Amino acid sequence: MGSTARVRVVTVGREVCERIQVMKVRIIGFCAVIALAAAVSLVAQPPGRAGQRPPSGQGGLGLYLRQPPAPTGPAPLLADGTPDLSGVWLGNGANSTDITRDLKPGDSVVMLPWAENVVKNRQSKDDPEANCLPTGIPRGSPYPWRFAQTPGIYFIVYEGNIHSWRQIFMDGRAHPDDPDPAWYGHSVGHWEGKTLVVDTVGFNDKFWFDYKGHPHTEKLHTIERFTRTDLGHMTIETTIDDPGAYQKPFTAVGRAQIMVGQELMEYICQENNQDLQKLSGPARGPGAE
Repeated sequence: MGSTARVRVVTVGREVCERIQVMKVRIIGFCAVIALAAAVSLVAQPPGRAGQRPPSGQGGLGLYLRQPPAPTGPAPLLADGTPDLSGVWLGNGANSTDITRDLKPGDSVVMLPWAENVVKNRQSKDDPEANCLPTGIPRGSPYPWRFAQTPGIYFIVYEGNIHSWRQIFMDGRAHPDDPDPAWYGHSVGHWEGKTLVVDTVGFNDKFWFDYKGHPHTEKLHTIERFTRTDLGHMTIETTIDDPGAYQKPFTAVGRAQIMVGQELMEYICQENNQDLQKLSGPARGPGAE
């Protein structure tokens, strides 16, 4: 990684490692690197700020513990009255350690037998995210992302991995009849009151839903619901429907916090991905059992 890279949180088998990188503008603090003998479980992470719940999905690690209190006030609107989701955010639409956590009340993840077997045999070193590939939907990363709204099309730009980006068509078009399989699929969106609803199909089957390795197939269909609940917070609900890997649909619930005054930084994962060679053992993530 270059000198502008942000701290990258990587799970090393049964270890949690965070490498510290000098950045051009600021230095993100660090978590202790704890390496115990084989078969030792992960060490519990320290709690967040008193009275403050960190954004979802990363087990309360690293940057997620170092955010100032979110600004207060009503959710802003654009000039035409459309909810304003723009800005740099931290958080994502599911629990990136294990997607079976943080579900909509009453929901559960029930895998088909082949998918259960895949999860049991995943290895950390094979995680596409650890290999600098996109995380797909709804998995996030320890990095911020930017939401941008323009007429007819919205964009999500991710700082992590390879500066991945998504486009959400807002012009009323339908999905292609036979979309080319892609990491982020083909997305179309519309507003339901104050909630942006994003319908996505056309996924490839390459990304993992989480560090634990939950799979999916090209039959995957997601519906995301982005709601800016106030000035500083956003809720993200993602309904996952994949009859090729799961017995029934389920909805993951995530949240994000605005990063006031922050910008995305250049981060090129492939530039110095030294931790990959250290990854070993079953797939798991921060706080995984």
